[in-house]
Formats: sequence, structure tokens, C-alpha cells
Amino acid sequence: MSTDTPASAPAESAAERYLAVQRSDEFAGLRRALRGFVFPMTVAFFLWYALYVILSAYARGFMGTKIFGNVNVALVFGLLQFVSTFVIAWLYSRFADRRIDPVADRIRTEIGEVTHEHGARG
Repeated sequence: MSTDTPASAPAESAAERYLAVQRSDEFAGLRRALRGFVFPMTVAFFLWYALYVILSAYARGFMGTKIFGNVNVALVFGLLQFVSTFVIAWLYSRFADRRIDPVADRIRTEIGEVTHEHGARG
């Protein structure tokens, strides 16, 4: 009778594979690409939102300027906050489709093949 535990070997191999993928250049490039989009876009949106809040607090005259009817600058800026949120989401979707998803799919397939070979697919 052997003292080896065959059931633990695939789990160790899968864990080692996940660590190897995490250390790979391809995964590092994936993280770099994601950060290259997310961080600047987050800063841009935060600055845009901060501008809206600061103008609302300190430039009441400007924000109260009527554009037409009862629609003033503050209302337009407020609505543009929603528009910019949807534009950012749309831009991210396009960016992810082109730059993130193909690499993530390759990595996922690679890991899936390794874990499938060992019967530990999850």
C-alpha cells in the first residue's frame, strides 16, 4: 500500500499553475492594460464630478444661468453626469472586447486545459 495521495496531486498542480499564470508576462500585460484604462478613466470621472460639485457650491450664479425655459447650467451638468457614466461604461465594454477579453480567454483556456487534464476542472 502506498502513502501517496493521488487526489492531492491535481490540486497542488492546479495551484502551482495558477501561481505560474499570475507570474506570467501575459497576465502582467493583462493587468497593465486594465489599469491603463481604469485608473485614468476613474481620475477623469472624479475630476468631472468634482467640477460639478465645486461649481454647484461656489459658482451658484453660473450654475443658475438659464439656458432655455427652466433649464439651467446645473441641470445640464447633472444630466451630463449620467451621460458620462454610460459613455465610460460603453468605452470600457469596447476596450474589454478588444484588449482584455481575448487575453483573459486565452489564460482561462490554458488553465482549463491543465485542470481538465488532472480532473479538477471547476
